[in-house]
Amino acid sequence: MLLSELNIDVGVKSVLANCELRPCQEKAVSAGVLDGKSVLVCSPTASGKTLVGELACVKTVYSGKKAVYVVPLIALANEKYRQFQARYSSLFRIGLSSGDLDSLDPALASFDLLVCTAEKLDSLVRHKASWIFDVGCLVVDEIHLLNEPSRGPVLEVVITLLRSLLPKLQIVGLSATIGNPEELAGWLGAALVKDSWRPVPLHQGVYLEGKLDFFK
Repeated sequence: MLLSELNIDVGVKSVLANCELRPCQEKAVSAGVLDGKSVLVCSPTASGKTLVGELACVKTVYSGKKAVYVVPLIALANEKYRQFQARYSSLFRIGLSSGDLDSLDPALASFDLLVCTAEKLDSLVRHKASWIFDVGCLVVDEIHLLNEPSRGPVLEVVITLLRSLLPKLQIVGLSATIGNPEELAGWLGAALVKDSWRPVPLHQGVYLEGKLDFFK
């Protein structure tokens, strides 16, 4: 399946390269990610998970709703923001929020796609930002961090709160390492998309005294 065959805005198709979808992307499309269905994508690093989240956000924005892309670190938020600005700034408004957790920042209401950390999103929800009710899609990158003692509770709470506030919310979880994907997909009410394809083969071996022996 080619990107040009997807049911997305023509403007977006002109921005994205007309290449063939990678396996996890094609499976996510088949699972209904472009139809507003929640999906949990589990596939190796560099296999194309980010584009699945992007496509869900784009589809949401062009349906008249807002999208939020959550990452675990401020540095990652800055990186994703720059990437999305370079790709989509001519099509819709992209915002970044990862700073003061006590600030409501009403200017955020003007953006179509917001990149932020889980802690910032949690703060915005708790401060009752009115535009939260316009959110149609939540993408959670590195969603396996739900299991991390420091960040996991905040991420779990904010997902739970948003699902309660927004019954029709589409959730797209992305991760390369989830120990219990079926259980997590069930909790999210999401279709599970699993794939093992990676762009570069992965070899395992043992390095000892200057010699590396790969497993066969």
